[in-house]
Amino acid sequence: MIKLKIKKGDTVQVIAGADKGKKGTVLDVDAKKIKIKVQGVRMRTHYDKQEGMLQKEGYIDYSNVKFLTAAQKKTSAKKKATAKSK
Repeated sequence: MIKLKIKKGDTVQVIAGADKGKKGTVLDVDAKKIKIKVQGVRMRTHYDKQEGMLQKEGYIDYSNVKFLTAAQKKTSAKKKATAKSK
């Protein structure tokens, strides 16, 4: 399995394809197929019997996006309290 630099939650910009120029957060990463799912990019219609017509994001190739910003790391209150007391 290949280790990718883009992770879930990062902000990326599409640099190739029909959605060129769009920015969004990464919703899912498929490292085996080297594809990612970006919020609001490559929208597909999906029919569900219970929910009806839905718009869902599709996967795009990893090479068609540019990394912009990393996802913010979650820090616990305990770590913040010990850092302030030092």
